[in-house]
Amino acid sequence: MSDAAKNVLETSLPQALSERYLSYALSTILSRSLPDVRDGLKPVHRRLLYAMRLLKLQPTNMPKKCARVVGDVMGKFHPHGDSAIYEALVRLAQDFSVRYPLIEGHGNFGNIDGDNAAAARYTEARLTPFAEALMENIDDDTVDFRPTYDGETEEPIVFPAAFPNLLANGASGIAVGMATNIPPHNALELCAALDHMIKHPDCSDASLMGFVQGPDFPTGGLLVESPESMALSYLAGRGSFRLRAKWEVEPGKSGQYQVVITQIPYQVPKSRMIEKIADLWHEKRLPLLGDIRDESAEDLRIVLEPKSRSVDPDMLMESLFKLTDLEIRFSLNLNVVDSRGVPRVMSLKQVLQEYIDHRFVVLGRRIRNRLGQIERRLEILQGYLIAYLNMDEVIRIIREEDEPEQVLMRQFSLTSTQVEAILNMRLRALRKLEEISIRTELDQLTAEHQDLTQTLGDESLQRKKIREQVSALRKLLEKDTIHGPRRTLLTVAPVVADIPTDALIEREAITVICSKMGWIRAVKGQALTDVKYKEGDEARFILPCMTTDRILIVTSQGRSFTVLADRITRGRGHGDPLSLVIDLGPEDQIVHMAPYRGEGHQLLIIGSDHRGFRIQETDMLAQTKSGRQIYNASEGSTLRLCLMITGDHVAIIGQNRKLLIFPTEEIPIMSRGRGVILQKYKDGGLSDLRFISLTEGLVWAAGERTRTQTDLSPWLGHRGQVGRMPPVGFPRSNTF
Repeated sequence: MSDAAKNVLETSLPQALSERYLSYALSTILSRSLPDVRDGLKPVHRRLLYAMRLLKLQPTNMPKKCARVVGDVMGKFHPHGDSAIYEALVRLAQDFSVRYPLIEGHGNFGNIDGDNAAAARYTEARLTPFAEALMENIDDDTVDFRPTYDGETEEPIVFPAAFPNLLANGASGIAVGMATNIPPHNALELCAALDHMIKHPDCSDASLMGFVQGPDFPTGGLLVESPESMALSYLAGRGSFRLRAKWEVEPGKSGQYQVVITQIPYQVPKSRMIEKIADLWHEKRLPLLGDIRDESAEDLRIVLEPKSRSVDPDMLMESLFKLTDLEIRFSLNLNVVDSRGVPRVMSLKQVLQEYIDHRFVVLGRRIRNRLGQIERRLEILQGYLIAYLNMDEVIRIIREEDEPEQVLMRQFSLTSTQVEAILNMRLRALRKLEEISIRTELDQLTAEHQDLTQTLGDESLQRKKIREQVSALRKLLEKDTIHGPRRTLLTVAPVVADIPTDALIEREAITVICSKMGWIRAVKGQALTDVKYKEGDEARFILPCMTTDRILIVTSQGRSFTVLADRITRGRGHGDPLSLVIDLGPEDQIVHMAPYRGEGHQLLIIGSDHRGFRIQETDMLAQTKSGRQIYNASEGSTLRLCLMITGDHVAIIGQNRKLLIFPTEEIPIMSRGRGVILQKYKDGGLSDLRFISLTEGLVWAAGERTRTQTDLSPWLGHRGQVGRMPPVGFPRSNTF
């Protein structure tokens, strides 16, 4: 057996697949998609910033070509495509993508229209003060490092993060089986919340809402979500925020006006949004809008002209908010990798607490690192003092002894570090003034050592230090007039406006035609001429209506559907199959189709088991394509008739030729069910039914003549009775 064959391990395919897929999933979650809760960065962003720091691209230095940065990142830290790295760099420099840019870009870095940045060889970049704050004290052993992919150098696992980047800039990503979507927030509000949490560790989640008022998007806009809804979202770590464009009315001449949009929702490309509005306008879906223009320069300015000066601007904007991306729902999913490397969904307080805990760890490691530096320096200074006190003897030993190190260590009880420092001392240091400065430095370092040791052992002093750091960051942000103030304004959640359908659709007369073979279409006008059908097909329902009407459709399986007449295909063809408009089942047959008449109107539902009930038309409206179940088609029964109620009495005749007349109000009103018995039969069932008025009597056709029976008292009764034989001359077909 060969050596290669000996190393082959047998395993089942499901087990091998599961192990490899799990490995891939973990790699995607931890290394690509989810940010670290401590510094709010994914590995590619962290590597970008660290590589730029090594290139000395501080805010005070000259920028360098982005191609140089991308090359360093790809070659040393991130072995992926240069386009992916450059896209990550570009996003960190776009002030409309991140609330606090971590990279300062020079050149074309894209725009809010959705245009791409120039190639990396044309653009330059350097770090911003916010990025510097993220890497503050990284050389003081404040965080752990790990080997890079090739083992030649090291990279930080996480940044010290003196800036609360996760919530300040937000994050988004899709992993295997999980995703994250965190909106940006105002750093001043975050600093206030952090200070409150450090001062009151046991504070409630609700108390933080007094400081973090909600997301603060880089593109501004109006946040119209209620405080109660936002509080629930932050508590659960999941939710959404309703964001609208900011607009104002500019008056014109003779009562005219125009609406100017100055801020649009976050991550909505301006040009695509305007194209969509223009398309809806050409489709006559925005009848209140007269024109749209993009007058943007450095500032965003989209001008909307109403169709007439009588149009209410609020109604115009409500129609746009309803149909376009001028209003969006930005989801919140606080799914992050915690300090233990475990992905989980956190609340707002948990995220802030993890950040504070990280800052405590950074402070402790920084103090311990500084203490180590002080102790090493104190050791050397104490050796210097011994050398100064015994200067002549030290010089003699160095000049005369073959191994002066060992002699100095034995004679003056010095350590190897102290002896090395004495032997490396320059002659110019042998001055009285140098001895004084050493004693001064020794005293200062001793005092600092005592102060740091005390801080390291006292949690209250550590809290004070971290509060001072947060306060310093807060003061810097208050001085920053560009990034400091809140951009997204908080407004009262608007009442959901009930916009009439007429306001969203251009009203015109049409005729809706549904054929027996199930093809539906709309024809302009209500005077039909030369309407063609497929071979062997013919009209079943012809409904004159307006484009703003809603069409009620009821099927034999007891489902009701609502279709807006304007959405039905118009043209010269045969239309669309009805199954494309509503979700028809294989056994569904159309029983009723008519324009929706509105509140106060009723229909009579009758099943094949001759039971029935009244139903309000408002209870038949369906918001989805799958419709609404209004009739319980049980035990093989189906919905047979659906009739508009047009009279105060019901005239019903059975196959047994018994006629019964009873008040309509005896039929109960239900929103769903099978109904009640309308007429009692020994044999057969219902033959026909009509609504009548007692004052007008019962009218029926007898050949070419029409007969009327005014005295209906013999047939008057109550629902569920048998009835009597019909009047003389009533048709033998038992139909009205």
